[in-house]
Amino acid sequence: MSGLSGRAEDHAAETRRFDPADLTEDDLLGGRVRLLQPRHGYRAGTDPVMLAAACPALPGESALDLGCGAGAAALCLGARAPGVDLHGLEVQPAYAALAAVNGAAAGLTVHEGDAREPPAALRALSFDHVLTNPPWFPAEAPASPDAGRAVARLARVSTGAWVDAALRRLKPRGRLTLIHRAERLGEILAALEGRAGDIRVLPLAAREGRPAGRVIVAARKGARGPLSLLAPLALHEGPCHVRDGDDFSPAAAAILRGAEPLDLDR
Repeated sequence: MSGLSGRAEDHAAETRRFDPADLTEDDLLGGRVRLLQPRHGYRAGTDPVMLAAACPALPGESALDLGCGAGAAALCLGARAPGVDLHGLEVQPAYAALAAVNGAAAGLTVHEGDAREPPAALRALSFDHVLTNPPWFPAEAPASPDAGRAVARLARVSTGAWVDAALRRLKPRGRLTLIHRAERLGEILAALEGRAGDIRVLPLAAREGRPAGRVIVAARKGARGPLSLLAPLALHEGPCHVRDGDDFSPAAAAILRGAEPLDLDR
């Protein structure tokens, strides 16, 4: 979601809080997570659920969702791994406030601010895990008419700056897990060079035989281990969509509906 902005005015339009009438309540992880989301703004899809499943946090460890939006990834991680100390950082005030409401019962601590210049309370912390779903599209791409969705989807800074912000919040040997468009993989690996190792790359394809549109990348800060390119995971069954409703592959359904972990160390 959004945790970095190029200038303060990039998100000034999104300073209001959401009207309850503008929200929907949605299920994630087969109903294990209930999430309030804006009806017309940025809405969580499969990405934060897959991201959380790939984060190997254990009870007693700490995790930061960098650019947490309404809190989807953090709450999915908390549902999978109770006892993790959950934090989120979000630059858009309305989404930060919504994440605080969504995460109250799960103990999610939400920080409002820019990842490059975090609030003091967050600068004082470091984490065992950082998970993040950076904005996907370059700043010059057509913007959504919804201000919150535009900030969430358009990258006002480079992928490298986003990775740098994540690494700065990690403890030594801490784990970074991110999901991004496959075309950004080169930039991600360049930003990790010399700073993190034991890198795992999992391509995500819409269907068997299709090119991967997204990648999940996991790395350990300060490690020196080699890079591993894992076999692609197909999210849907069959060569094309042929029926109403979802057609997730059994492996994807186990993660998205059954809260199974996504083991990148296999």
